[in-house]
Amino acid sequence: MSDDPTEALPSRGRSLRILVVEDHGDTLRVLARLLDHFGHQISLANGAQSALEMVESKEFDVVLSDIGLPDGSGYEVIAQAKRKQPVKGVALTGFDKEEDIRRSKEAGFDFHLAKPVDFHELRTILAQVGS
Repeated sequence: MSDDPTEALPSRGRSLRILVVEDHGDTLRVLARLLDHFGHQISLANGAQSALEMVESKEFDVVLSDIGLPDGSGYEVIAQAKRKQPVKGVALTGFDKEEDIRRSKEAGFDFHLAKPVDFHELRTILAQVGS
């Protein structure tokens, strides 16, 4: 058995351009390092306003966003991103009740991940998007 925690994860598919929106610094850094390790091109935003500015100036394949942000919401970010470009949305939230999942789908998110993030599930989603 290997000591590499990523060994049992699904294949990575193609490299994706991912905007990660998260106001918790440690979570943002861990996600960035992990996604970079998976071979993706990462842009980071620590709030809704900086994410909205990035959506206007760059193209992304995926927006991975926290829902509750201090200066707005992930719902605003994904709605604007989808108006601007064809992008897949992954909600990243501490709320995982049926109503929360329904609301994130209605807002435009294609996937809903509850915190703490299951990295195997995240990688599976990204492999699906990248295939």
